[in-house]
Amino acid sequence: MTSSKTIQQLLAHPLVASDKHFKLDAKERHAQLVQLINEHNYHYYVLDDPILPDADYDQLFRQLVDIESAIPELLTDDSPSRRVGAAPLARFESIEHKLPMLSLDNAFNAEELRAFDQRLKDRLREDTDSVDTVIDYVCEPKLDGVAVSITYENGVLVSAATRGDGASGENITENVRTINTVPLKLRGSGYPAVLEVRGEIYISSADFEQLNATAAAKDEKPFVNPRNAAAGSLRQLDPKITAQRPLTMCVYSTGFIDYQTSPRVAKNKLANSHIADSHYKTIQQLAEWGFFTNTEVKRLDNIDQAIEYCSVLAAKRPTLSYEIDGIVFKVDSFLLQAELGFVSRAPRWAIAYKFPAEEAITKLNSVDWQVGRTGALTPVAKLEPVFVGGVTVSNATLHNVDEIQRLDVRIGDTVVVRRAGDVIPKLARVILAERQSNAEIIKVPSQCPECQSPVLRLEDEAVTRCTGGLLCSAQLKESIKHFVSRKAMDIDGLGDKIVDQLVEEKLIATVADLYSLELKALSGLERLAEKSACNLLAALEVSKSTTLAKFIYSLGIREVGETTAKNLAKHFGSLSAIIEAACNYQADTKAITDAVELDKSTALISVDDVGPIVAKHLQAFFSSERNIEVVNALQEAGVHWDDFDVKSADELPLNGQTWVLTGSLETLTRDQAKAHLESLGAKVA
Repeated sequence: MTSSKTIQQLLAHPLVASDKHFKLDAKERHAQLVQLINEHNYHYYVLDDPILPDADYDQLFRQLVDIESAIPELLTDDSPSRRVGAAPLARFESIEHKLPMLSLDNAFNAEELRAFDQRLKDRLREDTDSVDTVIDYVCEPKLDGVAVSITYENGVLVSAATRGDGASGENITENVRTINTVPLKLRGSGYPAVLEVRGEIYISSADFEQLNATAAAKDEKPFVNPRNAAAGSLRQLDPKITAQRPLTMCVYSTGFIDYQTSPRVAKNKLANSHIADSHYKTIQQLAEWGFFTNTEVKRLDNIDQAIEYCSVLAAKRPTLSYEIDGIVFKVDSFLLQAELGFVSRAPRWAIAYKFPAEEAITKLNSVDWQVGRTGALTPVAKLEPVFVGGVTVSNATLHNVDEIQRLDVRIGDTVVVRRAGDVIPKLARVILAERQSNAEIIKVPSQCPECQSPVLRLEDEAVTRCTGGLLCSAQLKESIKHFVSRKAMDIDGLGDKIVDQLVEEKLIATVADLYSLELKALSGLERLAEKSACNLLAALEVSKSTTLAKFIYSLGIREVGETTAKNLAKHFGSLSAIIEAACNYQADTKAITDAVELDKSTALISVDDVGPIVAKHLQAFFSSERNIEVVNALQEAGVHWDDFDVKSADELPLNGQTWVLTGSLETLTRDQAKAHLESLGAKVA
């Protein structure tokens, strides 16, 4: 720690740019100031134990800024002046995570937590053929903020990104530099050459109240809740605005690690991908390197202790200085984590216990019927606005007609609305004792509210659907929004409002019409300048080169999600083969009835995840002359992909194997590597 004598000397003898020895002395003085101010920031924001009075801090910071203004080349990545905020950005660039930022499965009660613990024990017993392992857990508050990833090289912060879709996020490096609890340079020694940490950025309850009080004084719109305030603050293109927001960063794990030296002497095979042998020790080490960590994190010896801690933390919840929406359980041992592995988009060794949903009482004023991509009419309850779960709720889903009947809900009823976390608010129940005599029964429309086509409800479905197809503007809009989405054709710059305008102005009638759009027509749209229109046309051109799986998914066929589209592409290899199999589905059904063995290279229902219901929807879609016209028009517009030879699963070299992509990829993007592995028969977790 810098001595008080040195501090007094720095305060008493500031450098003056006009001095003849200024440049000679500036480098050493700059290094002293950077070290001292960063040290103070750590004690002030992380340890809550400041080492400088505010007046002294302000004077020393002014000296630092003066030196950097006079000699800009002295500005370093770890300089505290970086926290003031850099120049505004034009837009956020994308950063690919070297290790995916996965989501967590949820549990809602003690029984589900015990079932989670038993699943882990069962799996470990299968792998080791031993008696049940007693699992140590680390329990930590689930902060209600924004998940981020921060990378350090040789101890200095070099990049930061939002979670995004888990594979890649937005580059928010300059904004994160402004957060005082984020070290610009790590303390101590022994850290890896490359260290990625993950954590939550949030705004405390007291800071949130002050933030909204300031907004009210300026006659500005207040923030809805601390989470939205944190997210909005991080997504400011001007870092100087972010610097004014009271953000806190709490670290909860590590991501990619690279020691870039000969491997350390290893007690186990994981020594070079972790900084300790357990999660709890990792959190302790991160604290020593200067990160802010949560003091409520506890290591428990078994699931019963962990469940008991849930009650303790739930009782403390109202007194915490920040909002939490649950508790995260993690297996402490990294060796056990490695044995347990991952499933789909989540680790097997962690789970999020969610606190019970919050409820509020309000009045149902009316019901709107929204039309989705497949024509489904969804009833939406229009409520008297009520504050619940951290937000003001005025709409809630009623799901379908069966749910309306189950609830016996009527317009004018007093109802209970429920919201948990980011879940869409739902109407939970009716307070029948409050029902008035004039309460109105909710009527199901006989015509589509958008196109006035007749509606139809099949016997085996709970959903009422518009029969207008793509003649219905609502269905057309939603089908186009799906077509251009990231997991489909990935057309950058074609947002919902532009799609709405294109349909309303009758510039497009099918998704194929997107590729006939011209600059003049696009430039006439509201809020679409000529440069943006040019960028959109360029994005449309780029999107023409795609994959068969993405193309199938983009068509929006009912029940055909991303995974099913990949399975169809992998099984058949070409669009023509998929269409032939779909159109022959009825014949295949007869063959099964007659016990005739099917040729698996053409039978639709031999594809993974394709059962009778999915097959029926594929058959209906590709038997439609209108749909085939759209598919042909897309190909004529230049949309293309590479067909490939189909091999049986047994012939594929990685058949039956599950792969997890970790670390940095030098020659491929993560999506490209995933596609290549899947083409070889592997499943990629």
